[in-house]
Amino acid sequence: MSVTLPADLKTAEADALQALLHALKHEEGRRWTVTWRFEGLRLLPVVIRFVQGLRDAGLDPVVAWPDAGAAALAQRDAPELADACCSLMDLKRGKFSDSATRLLLAVAPQPSDYEEFESVAESWSGPVAMLNGRLEDAAVGIGNVARTRRRGFVATWKTAYWLEPLAEGALQRHCPQPWWLFRRDADGHRAVSSFEARPEPEAIEEALYGEGAELKRQVGAMDRFINDLRG
Repeated sequence: MSVTLPADLKTAEADALQALLHALKHEEGRRWTVTWRFEGLRLLPVVIRFVQGLRDAGLDPVVAWPDAGAAALAQRDAPELADACCSLMDLKRGKFSDSATRLLLAVAPQPSDYEEFESVAESWSGPVAMLNGRLEDAAVGIGNVARTRRRGFVATWKTAYWLEPLAEGALQRHCPQPWWLFRRDADGHRAVSSFEARPEPEAIEEALYGEGAELKRQVGAMDRFINDLRG
């Protein structure tokens, strides 16, 4: 099977939509993530197109933003989505409670939104998809019991789509395919290794650099040490 990277953002959006629709229809689990790890990505236009794609596929998602300001901005810039947009706090207060079997699309929740987002996700009876969310740091600076609980919540999520440019390649997951690591060569990106789960940085380096991975790590550590000495 030939595995390739999307040529542009629009293709990446289409791939992500296809992956999420497959996951919702054919895979176990009702909590899915879609992530485009692009620096400086303006998420609102992407969300507008993504929601329209879901609607074209017969779904009617509720679109939840981290706060009231983000929800209001989305309603202003995308009036066609205004009746489906709300904030996490709106949901916590009962908005759309009669629509909880619909797909909930949570846009970019961050560690600071964890309490509200967990409450909403736990009470939502339908499927939940998280776009460009980041919950990995949510267990920092809290007690052991709360940390364990938060890690348990994070573990309930599965990846439908992931696309992340790397320094010398890219990492992609397109459900139902495994995770694929691409190396950037002179003639473009080439798939070099697949993983059943998201690979750790060490595994990525090993796949990209082979025997030179350890030397690269040592050089990187020395560079960081020298930079620290320079202040």
